Amino acid sequence: MKTYSPTTKSRRSMTTLPYKELLSGDAPYKPLLAAKKRQGGRNAFGRITTRHQGGGHKRRLREIDFSFNKKNIPAKIETVEYDPFRSAFIGLALYRDGERRYVVLPKSVGVGATFVVAEDAPLTPGNRLPIGKIPVGTSIYNIEIAPGTGAALVRSAGTFAEVVAHDAGYAQIKLPSTEIRRVSDLAWASIGAVGNEEYNLVVIGKAGRSRWLGIRPTVRGTAMNPVDHPHGGGEGRQGRGLRRAKTKWGKPSGKGQKTRTPKKYSNVFIVSRRKVGKKRKG
Repeated sequence: MKTYSPTTKSRRSMTTLPYKELLSGDAPYKPLLAAKKRQGGRNAFGRITTRHQGGGHKRRLREIDFSFNKKNIPAKIETVEYDPFRSAFIGLALYRDGERRYVVLPKSVGVGATFVVAEDAPLTPGNRLPIGKIPVGTSIYNIEIAPGTGAALVRSAGTFAEVVAHDAGYAQIKLPSTEIRRVSDLAWASIGAVGNEEYNLVVIGKAGRSRWLGIRPTVRGTAMNPVDHPHGGGEGRQGRGLRRAKTKWGKPSGKGQKTRTPKKYSNVFIVSRRKVGKKRKG
């Protein structure tokens, strides 16, 4: 991590990643760039649907390949680049047939490394193969929920899932949330763990840096009036006065409360629910 001399109070604890050491320094590949219009958390009617979004530095979208539909064609990593829309680093992969695509990079894979998407691919970081052919105890990322749908699970920096068991055409996978979930053996996944594992150690340090990232301020419910939030009101600093914490709209929130939809369609695939709070630390 990169630290700074404490020239100001906010600078004292601020940290950043040493990008000059981690990235290859190449400019983005223009054919895979796209413009993205900012919404500021608002819908088509101009109403805020996602709070605390807005502003921030101008960004260009990188078209990342999560489908991995080029099978049995080796690819070589040409660059290691920063992506403003995700925590993980990305790399420009040059396939042997001449096509270039951006992919999310795993740990220990840099410029010059090769990978292949194939049913008989070796179990080396970056290679991709069906989950049914991955042995128990292997770390994986970029996991498909259903065969052919593209990578949807475990794509953030430093994360990985673990194959726990194989049974009746399904694999049991332990996700970073500690949830154990069944996934078809025919779905594909990549070997290894997502790179940039020090991302969670970054200390923002000051409010302005959050604004650069497009994150607007969050006001505590206890600082509001009763008309604005269930936790609001009272003379001076008050407790929330409620048994359970609530959102602005009265729904349960935080403190280990269950917020998942009780009859969600994917419940049948969950073997063990995620652990939260003290249980998870233990």
